[in-house]
This record gives sequence, structure tokens and C-alpha cells, in this order.
Amino acid sequence: MGGGPLGAIIGRYPAAANGGGGDGERTMGGGIIWHNRKCRDVVFLVLFIAFWVAMIVNSSFGFNQGNPLRLTYGLDYKGNVCGDKHANPDLRELEIRYWVNPNQVYESGLKGSQFTLGDVRSICLMECPIPSEDGLNWVCDYPDGDIHISIDDWIDRDYDYYEFLTPEMRNSSLQLQGPCYPVIFPSVNVYWSCQFIARASNASMRHWQQMGGVNINENILIDKTIHRAINSRSSVLKRYVADIGKAWPVLIVCGGIVPLFLSLIWLLMVRHFVSGMTWITVILFNVLIISITMFYYAKAGWIGHDVVSVVIGESDPYFSFSGREISHLRAMAVLMTIVMIISILSSIAIVRRILMATSVLKVAAKVIGEVQALIIFPVFPYTILAIFYMFWFSAAMHLFSSGQIIKNDCNANCCSYDLKSNRVSCDDCCGYSIHYTSHIAAAILFHLFGCFWATQFIIACSATVIAGSVASYYWAHGEISQEVPFLPVFASMQRLMRYNLGSVALGSLVVSIVESIRFILESLRRRLKLVNTIPVSRIEKMASFSSNCFLGCIDWTLRSVNRSAYIMIAITGKGFCKASSIATGLIMNNILRIGKVNVIGDIILFLGKLCVSLFCALFAFLMLDTYKYKSAHNRISSPLFPVLVCWGLGYIVATLFFSVVEMSIDTIILSFCQDADEHQGNAQYAPPLLMETLDGQGEMQRLTQGS
Repeated sequence: MGGGPLGAIIGRYPAAANGGGGDGERTMGGGIIWHNRKCRDVVFLVLFIAFWVAMIVNSSFGFNQGNPLRLTYGLDYKGNVCGDKHANPDLRELEIRYWVNPNQVYESGLKGSQFTLGDVRSICLMECPIPSEDGLNWVCDYPDGDIHISIDDWIDRDYDYYEFLTPEMRNSSLQLQGPCYPVIFPSVNVYWSCQFIARASNASMRHWQQMGGVNINENILIDKTIHRAINSRSSVLKRYVADIGKAWPVLIVCGGIVPLFLSLIWLLMVRHFVSGMTWITVILFNVLIISITMFYYAKAGWIGHDVVSVVIGESDPYFSFSGREISHLRAMAVLMTIVMIISILSSIAIVRRILMATSVLKVAAKVIGEVQALIIFPVFPYTILAIFYMFWFSAAMHLFSSGQIIKNDCNANCCSYDLKSNRVSCDDCCGYSIHYTSHIAAAILFHLFGCFWATQFIIACSATVIAGSVASYYWAHGEISQEVPFLPVFASMQRLMRYNLGSVALGSLVVSIVESIRFILESLRRRLKLVNTIPVSRIEKMASFSSNCFLGCIDWTLRSVNRSAYIMIAITGKGFCKASSIATGLIMNNILRIGKVNVIGDIILFLGKLCVSLFCALFAFLMLDTYKYKSAHNRISSPLFPVLVCWGLGYIVATLFFSVVEMSIDTIILSFCQDADEHQGNAQYAPPLLMETLDGQGEMQRLTQGS
């Protein structure tokens, strides 16, 4: 065996030339595909199975306790969720929450008040009530007790049965104690809650005063109190999660079907039109990122007249309403502008290297041409991932909306008329709220981590199968080519399922833990930045930036090592730690030679993934811009989350399919280096087309030269 570093490292675990026994026996001549294997890292496979059992139990809790309607709609004075057909009474068409007592709204906004907006008496309606221009409109409680009208009749009467009230009921209504309440202020439907406009109707107020009603506060605080509640961080987050549920057709099309179609097209073009793919990828990437940035500008209101509106339905043009959603879109537009500028400058910088990238892609094109099942194989992990995501998103919606609806203890002096007991009650007037416990937060975090681990596991399995297939193809050429299985992909899949699932589970777990730590540290850094009002020095800023870069470098290095580790797992059948050690040695001893061949190719592949995901985001913008998602029940609060989710799903699907090219390049180069080491610099098993491609670019000489 040659003395090169690759040969030395893999040669530490040699098989006898005559097919010696042990777990390192080779069945392919001078190749390195070892078949006499044993199961590795079984403990982590058991851990992964236990994790899946916990995921199912955790999701079952969400399905039992959650109600996605809570993410969009508020609670009424009975603790019902507006729009819930299972409520008492049936509220399936009554989706808008309206606070009937303006004085309670005002009181809840005072500093130091123990009475919160959640305690204000609220009711579910079909639309926000409008003050009368020449009289006084009323909104009455759900009919009950002596009020013998149906819910449908109550709706047809515009929620008004004041004429049926007894003198005692009318007197309590004039005291703002119900069962009927005056409509004094105009209101607008803002995210399914009636936002008061602190501009009382003169005609309605005059009639109210003439009837002897109590004084009603006209302070702008009633406007600000509701506005703060609607725009609280928790309310905005709930609406974002609800948007994902409402836009599920967009997720299926733009996060599943579109990236599948585009990824297959990209692979076929690499196979048949490799010379032009690098230029097409770079140009298309820049066009798409400019288009996405312009869409964010449009939705943020900086370009055109397609700004996202917080108002559901028509509104008074003289009053403008803003929300956190618009602020977030503007922040995203600024971020995309920075990314766009960096991307364009980077594209210009790599123009001279594009020819080298073309030569690297030719290596993968040759392999795909020989092992054609590689193009179709990613459909299998894609199907598994699609089924998992449908389950995961559904469970996530229920987990985010889980919790118990509990009556508040407001310690306030409030009274309301009880239609069942026919009297004014001051003992049971507080509102309801959804109570979230710490174990629900833990369940959500576990669910998020589970998504990441499962995704990494499936991607890792796919990469390992591809690596085994390509290595089988490489080492079976020449005089022993007849020993290659007819479908090397299925042979590699069989080896993975039988021996290496534990190793893949460990590798994917390591990546998931590192990514989770990065996410937690970044979240803590942002929270501390918001809390800390002391000016930050330049040294502290540099330390924060350096730590982020350091964690990013660790993550990138870990992913690179993992990719090579999966190759060595597929080839040697070793456990993850041993394969990582071998892969690290290969990378460290051949960093310059491998880097020259691979870096530009990896950049082009990364841009290709971004092209697919950006196209998914662009298509999601177009779908969400239709009438369906701008009105009625499917109205989304902002396109931000659905677009980002489609972007992420598109990138994951592209990663599955592009790994065919990535793993082909990495596997073929590592195998070529080993082959050259074993045969004094002359690779014996490399296909002629591969040797011509590498020799044509001068890469073979660089690869086979000594250090």
C-alpha cells in the first residue's frame, strides 16, 4: 500500500488480501467496501426509538388538550372560544370578540389596576357593531332565562333584545351591568377583536344620557388598552402559528411539491447540461433574491400599495392601524437588502472560479449517469419526511394552543346581570384566560427539538445510502465490475438498515444538540439585549460577534466532518466516532487538495439549494397574495411565517436531492485518493470518464501529488 495519508488512515483497519476474516473482510477485490459488518452504536438507536415514543406521547397530549381556534380567536364572558361550534351556545359563525362595557376597558388600562382586559366582559359576534346615526344601538348577552329567542333570532336582530327587558333589567343595563350594553364607540375588526376608536358617537351618547345612563369615559385609553393587548408578543406569536395552519395548502404546494419538482429538474440538468448549470444557478440565485426582497418591501408598505393590513374587512380611511406584523416585515426587508448586497458581491467574486465548479459537477454527472437510480432514490426519504412533517405541524398547532381555560381572580368590584338567576351578581364577574404551565413550554421545546433531530436523521440516512452506492460504483469498475449489484442503491440501503442506523442516529443527534445550543444562546443574547439598558461597549460588541462567529464555524465544521463521517460509515461500517476520526484525519491531511476541488463546488450546490428555496418563497408570496388568504376565515395576519416555513421546507427538500451530487463528489474524491495511494499514484478503479474530467482540469495531478 502506498504511503499517502489516505492510505495510511484507512489502512489502519486492513483486510487480508486473501479475504481474511473479522469485521473488516472485503468482498470487492482491492476495494474498500467492507461487507462482513456488525451493528454499531446500538445504544443511540435505542435512544432514538425511545425518543420517537416520547414524541408520540407528547403529541397525544397536544391533540387532547389543544384547540387551534385559540390561536386566532378570543374568549367570551363564559370562557368559550369564539368560532367554536362545540361551545354553549354554538359560536361557529360568531368569530369576533367584542368588549361590551367601555368603562371596564378604561379601568383595565389604568396603571396599578387589578382589573385586566381579560376580565372585561366580552362577547362573540359576527361583525363589530356600529353606533346608530340617529338613535342608540344595543348589544345584549346571549339569550337565556326569560329571554325566549334563539341564537339565530338574536343574530338577525343585531344582538339587540332590549325591548324584551323587564324594568329591572333595563335599569341594570343603564348602569352598564347588562344584560344589554349601549354601542357608543365605533370599532374596527383588528385580527378578530373589535378595536375601539376613542371617538364617541354624539347621537348615541346624547340618547344614552337622555335615558339616564351612567357616565361613560371617552378617554383615548380605551383605544390604547385594546391596541396593546392585540399587539402583545404572545398574541402576535399565536397569530403567526395560526397563519401556518390556515396556509397549509401553501405549505403543501410551495414546501413540498414545488421543491420536489425543481430539485428533480436540477438533477436532470446536472446530468445532461452540466456545462451551463453553474452559470444558470448563479444568475437565477441573484434574480430570485432581488425578487424576494422586493416582495418584502411591497408587503411592508415601502413599495406600491400592497401593504399588509391589520384590519379584517373594510375600515375608515381616516384612521390608520399599525401592528407588530408590519414592523417585522420591515425588519425582514432590511435584512434581505443586506443579504442581497452581500450575495451579489459574492457572486461577482466567484465568477473566475465557475469553470472549476463546472469540472467538479462533471464528476457527479458521470456517477449519476452510471447509477441512475440515484436520481429517484431521494423520493423515498422525501416521502417519509413529508409524512413526518404533516404529523409534526398538526401536533405543533395543538401543542401551541394547549392549556386550560380558567376563570380569573380579578379582585375587582364588578357586577353583571345573570339571566338564569334573574338578578345582578357581583360574585362571578371576572373573565377567563388560557392558563399555560411550565410543562407545556417544555413539551413545545421538546417538539421543536424532535423536529430537528428527525430531519437530520432522515437527511443523514439518505446521505449514507448515496455514499455507499457511489463507493460501490467506484470500486467495482475494471475487471471486477460484474460484482456490483444491479441496483447498488438498494444494497447500500440494506447495509444502512441492518448495521448503521445507530451511527446515523448519533451523528444526527450531535448536530441537533449543537444547533439547539446555538439557538438557545442566540435567544438569550437577544433577550438580554432588550432588558439591558446600559450602553454596550465596543469590546462587548466584538465579543458577542466573535462568539457568534465561533459557534457558526463549529457548526459548519461539524457538518462537514459529519458528511465525511457518513461516507466512512458507508464504506467501512465503523461506528460514528471511529468513522469521524477517520474522516477528520482524511480532511486534515488532505485539506488543501480536497479544498481546491470541493469548496467552489460546495458553494455552487449551496446556491442551488437557495435557488430552490427562494423560488418556493416567491411562489408562496404569490399564493398568499390571492383573495382566499386576504378575507374571511383563511385570512392570515402576515405572510412572514408561511413564507419562511416554505423557504425552510424548500431548502430541506433541496438538501435531500442535492445530496446526490454532494455525496457523489465527496465519495468519489475520497475513493479516488485512496485508490491513488494504494497504487502508487495511479488510480486503478477510477472510471475513464472521471479520469478524463479530472485530468482535463489538471486536478488529477494535484490530487496524486505528494504532500
